[in-house]
Amino acid sequence: MSAMPLWTSSAMAAAMRASIQGVPPEGVSGLSIDSRTVAPGEAYFAIKGDVHDGHDFVAAALKAGAALAVVEAAQRGKFAADAPLLVVDDVLAGLVDLAHAARARLNAQVIAVTGSVGKTSTKEALRCVLGAQGETHASAASFNNHWGVPLSLARCPATARFAIFEIGMNHAGEIQPLVRMVRPHVAIITTVEPVHLEFFAGIEAIADAKAEIFEGIEPGGAVVLNRDNAQFARLQRRAKELGIARIVSFGADQKSEARLIDVSLHATCSAVHADILGQDVTYKLGVPGRHMAMNSLAVLAAAALAGADLALAALSLSQLEPTTGRGARRVLEVASGEATLIDESYNANPASMAAALNVLGQAQVGPHGRRIAILGDMLELGPTGPALHRGLVDAIKANHIDLVYCCGPLMRNLWDALSTGKRGGYAESAASLEAQAVSAIRAGDAFMIKGSLGSKMKTIVNALEKRFPGRTALDEAAV
Repeated sequence: MSAMPLWTSSAMAAAMRASIQGVPPEGVSGLSIDSRTVAPGEAYFAIKGDVHDGHDFVAAALKAGAALAVVEAAQRGKFAADAPLLVVDDVLAGLVDLAHAARARLNAQVIAVTGSVGKTSTKEALRCVLGAQGETHASAASFNNHWGVPLSLARCPATARFAIFEIGMNHAGEIQPLVRMVRPHVAIITTVEPVHLEFFAGIEAIADAKAEIFEGIEPGGAVVLNRDNAQFARLQRRAKELGIARIVSFGADQKSEARLIDVSLHATCSAVHADILGQDVTYKLGVPGRHMAMNSLAVLAAAALAGADLALAALSLSQLEPTTGRGARRVLEVASGEATLIDESYNANPASMAAALNVLGQAQVGPHGRRIAILGDMLELGPTGPALHRGLVDAIKANHIDLVYCCGPLMRNLWDALSTGKRGGYAESAASLEAQAVSAIRAGDAFMIKGSLGSKMKTIVNALEKRFPGRTALDEAAV
């Protein structure tokens, strides 16, 4: 192996208390839990998932070039005697042990991000600004749960200067063990909103669950909290109870240490004027939406707290781009012209849905174009679900959305609340709405597709991209 390995096989074995069998190579270049995407030279972890057991794919991973496989002792007999293996009692527990070893060897400034909305986009913005200033490692995709966090941490090179980890939850008690593994120097809570209400007594209980992130802060570390959020005082109080002295707030509130002074919203970007920890900063943000502008304040505050150059960090935000399923835009070639697709299909909750409708309201349309929302159910809202779906009608009116297509039993509540002129079409599922959506698009339209992951709104995005040739939308706004 020519490059410095991520882990030596012996160090992995020591961290996981694994027995070495076969003849693994001296080191591995990366870690994988998916035999379909494992790269040559990586270690494959045979984790048991809800649907599949990774042990069933060890042979495929090794055939694809995996350097070794991590398997449990109870299933050792399935594999050839000379297979390169690290054998442990439990594969996920072994990955957690490796994550702890990764954190122990790390000299980076570590930042953790949680919140009801905006975790992944905030993490990606931190990756963007810190990556311009030194070697930066960050969680892939939304790897923020009981296996995603240890995998992300175990993948962190010892040489990183900055390391950023997203931490999620939908039940109380989930964040605590993950943050104690990550041990951040800086933690961000983007906001607390009525998300996963099916599993909580109320929004205060959600705030308390998010506050578990304070329990892993390194001594002398800092937290960054949204002062505009109604749960700010509750979070601030809990941080103080745990002895955290450096509490930095962000928002439009005059008391915020990272304070929004002014923002100019454009269709594909924003211009932001802010005071960040006493420094006056003006910058272009490469993604649209007031919610993104607000979270950029937290990004810059955290970057400064982690020792990054604030001016360079602000400059780097112009390079930020929306990602697939989280606001990525494509220009589609339709009959007699072009239409703009805004892909927000990855997930949804009431706060992110309102933010996406606001972005759609800012979108540019052609001379005869319309702003169209194609919406699927928001899940895990419990008994409040019907009312929260009905409540979206206010954001639709406020943002001058011309036409709404709905799918799913919960979205039926919004459909019934819409005026007749705004009703585009309704179906029970994304698959059954697909034909209506495809046939509705015409030149000049801007349309946004959003719903919870379980609503499968990506199927409509895929259908539109298959039906109409397209290209990535470029930022042509003059800021």
